[in-house]
Amino acid sequence: MRALGAVLATVLLSGLIAVAGTAAPATAQTVRLGGVAVHLRPGTTQVVTVNHTHGTYARVSLWALKHGHWKRQLTTTDGRTGYGGLVAGAKRHQGTGATPLGTYGLISSFGTHRAKASWDLPYRKIRKGDYWVEDNGSAYYNRYRNKAQGGFRWWLPLSDENGSERLSDYPKQYEDAIVLDYNLAQVRHRGAGIFLHVNGSGATAGCVSAPRWMLRKLLHRLNPARVPLIAIGR
Repeated sequence: MRALGAVLATVLLSGLIAVAGTAAPATAQTVRLGGVAVHLRPGTTQVVTVNHTHGTYARVSLWALKHGHWKRQLTTTDGRTGYGGLVAGAKRHQGTGATPLGTYGLISSFGTHRAKASWDLPYRKIRKGDYWVEDNGSAYYNRYRNKAQGGFRWWLPLSDENGSERLSDYPKQYEDAIVLDYNLAQVRHRGAGIFLHVNGSGATAGCVSAPRWMLRKLLHRLNPARVPLIAIGR
């Protein structure tokens, strides 16, 4: 990977479909795409929308800004959200299984395979001992870290309020995963490890998931230079 940890530190700081009624000028700060409000950032020309449909299902779509108008490029109705429902990002609590509403950056990725040459997002291949830190007492809360590096209680079970997620335990979901910049400020107990990843057998624990083909196409298309975002709505 092109150093996921470094990227996080730095940040701390199928056919083209035109959809009527979603065109917006490039200068707009907020647009509605597929029924979801998107709070744009300077330079954003790629957006993934997550539009809740029923239960824990959602329509997940990729949009691109072309010639001053937003066009939908990919879409699936088989997206999934958290078993705990949807909640405002600032009100989310760790362990509730809720997916945070709002607009977030898509900043990096990880998975079980080597990165493809065409992938532009920084990527890290999962290796033995890799965790996503959810230990509220750790300086590395909401960070990708190997247990050999120390600094968090990796031995705690995931059922513990400070238990961290061993990434190799989810070879299907984390075959491909894209990291959201949700809670990069490390507000304790708000939640860690919010990703867009491959579908599992049902609802997520707070992430957004989509079919494997969708993740693969996104990894081939998303480009940090285009400031890609994900917007999660009801």
